[in-house]
Amino acid sequence: MEKKMLEIQEKIKNNIRLSREDGLYLYNSGDLLDLGELARWKKFQVSGRNVFFNVNRHINLTNICVSRCKFCAFGVDENGKGGPYLMSVDEAFDYGAAAVDYGITEFHIVSALHPHMPFDYYVDIVRRLHETFPDIHIQAFTAVEIFYFSQISGLSIREVLSALKAVGLGSMPGGGAEVFNDDIRQKLCPRKAMSDEWLEVHRIAHELGIKTNCTMLYGHIETIEDRINHFIRLRNLEDETPGFQAFIPLPFLPENTSLSHISRTSAIDDLKTIAISRLMLDNIDHIKAFWIMLGLPIAQIALDFGADDIDGTVVEERIMHAAGAPTEKGISKEKIIKLIKESGYIPTERDTLYKVIRAY
Repeated sequence: MEKKMLEIQEKIKNNIRLSREDGLYLYNSGDLLDLGELARWKKFQVSGRNVFFNVNRHINLTNICVSRCKFCAFGVDENGKGGPYLMSVDEAFDYGAAAVDYGITEFHIVSALHPHMPFDYYVDIVRRLHETFPDIHIQAFTAVEIFYFSQISGLSIREVLSALKAVGLGSMPGGGAEVFNDDIRQKLCPRKAMSDEWLEVHRIAHELGIKTNCTMLYGHIETIEDRINHFIRLRNLEDETPGFQAFIPLPFLPENTSLSHISRTSAIDDLKTIAISRLMLDNIDHIKAFWIMLGLPIAQIALDFGADDIDGTVVEERIMHAAGAPTEKGISKEKIIKLIKESGYIPTERDTLYKVIRAY
């Protein structure tokens, strides 16, 4: 092991926070297996041999979007190509209700930024689902959506979140973080929340007692420095106002986007990013290997590189599949349990807030 790697190992074993320079070194180091071993050790300190999953239903309300980010293959124009659709409140309710018999414990609602639907539409969907299925947790709306709801309603971020919480919003997903470099955001997604605005939504959510997740989209036009800076900004926010439950690194899927000339990230890059996020984000307990974007084989290997969560059954996911994700749109609980067991870990079903339902 190189001298610098030994120094980093010493820091990890003694709970000393890694610096920006440490993170850059780990990305540029060729020691993939040493890196994996460190991340695995750190994961064992947090969650032992448990690997978490949940049984959830994704509800993507519409693909009609004013933002039209360059890295997105899901969003379309209202009257354009790509099969624009919009679920009514009844359709969204029926779509969620149809999955209840699968034993789901979570409705996961994310959407596009629709040009005309009022804030009340989103409130009504959460209210309907929560009133009918009060025991099913609702994780809904990215910070980008919450920021947009504030713009279209004239309400403050705090008022938007309070209104949603009052009708049943339980937690927020982590999407829309992309990468915290506003020069890049201006090039790729200029019509949606910038870095500080994304962080501010999560800060307010945490102050209101709403737990959230966080993400990073990597493998497009960002640098390694941008990735490390992203980790540090998430870590700093968690220090200031705790509330992040899980970090989900999302490899950019270029197919069907306006960046389709960019190559998909390598398995090495994916595994390094999982491991380095485990080591840099010392105050966020869970690192998720999101099987839909990584693919099941890499997600399995990621469990030896610091990930302790493989997401959920999903039932039907549309956003990543529009970008050419080759994975299934949903998998059974039995298959998730088998995948985790094959990897040598304990499949542990959780609810959205990481309360253990059952270990298999």
